[in-house]
Amino acid sequence: MIEFKKDVSLQNQIFPFGAVEVKFAPEENWNRAAFRQLVDSEIASLKEKYADYDRKAVWGENTYYRFFKKFKKTYPVMLQFESVVLKNRPFPDFNPISEIAFLMEITTFILSGTHDADCIDGDVTLYMADSREDFEGMRETLHTYPNDFCARDNSGIIFSLIAGTDARTSAKPCSRNVLYPVFGTHDATAEMLEMAMSTLVRYIKTLCPDAEIQCRTI
Repeated sequence: MIEFKKDVSLQNQIFPFGAVEVKFAPEENWNRAAFRQLVDSEIASLKEKYADYDRKAVWGENTYYRFFKKFKKTYPVMLQFESVVLKNRPFPDFNPISEIAFLMEITTFILSGTHDADCIDGDVTLYMADSREDFEGMRETLHTYPNDFCARDNSGIIFSLIAGTDARTSAKPCSRNVLYPVFGTHDATAEMLEMAMSTLVRYIKTLCPDAEIQCRTI
């Protein structure tokens, strides 16, 4: 199990964080058909629920939307939701390990990520950045922002809430020991994260009934 700790920058801040650690069974034991059926069912439910979608009504008071807006950024989950649910663009069909988190995000509106736990070097320190720090993202060089919620291991930054996941620890199709961080904000509650983690576990078990799962809020 990965050891998480908060540094002094988070000592006097309420900033919940969830961690879902999963050991996936070999791929031949996965039920891809059941997962795809789940994806189709969840998207159909979203289309029905948001038939009269109004962006401001849905997202205007969303804590993640407002947090990203402070950094002059658009909340990526909103764009993912609109792309799949409103614009009928295809749901990703490449790496179910990451698609589980994507599905959880568009159904709960809570931000997650996907890391290969075997690539994480030692303990993970959660901290609030006080300056810009560059790190390698999956497609380009990324950086942290002042007052950005971040994490590092012994080898460097592994995620920024605002910028995303680093390249070194990002989950690949071959990853079998996986960390799904579930992010909070100053206005999020542990109960919100626990609800999202419960949804994530249901999706994981649909794909891989034999998966070993551990959930924590920190």
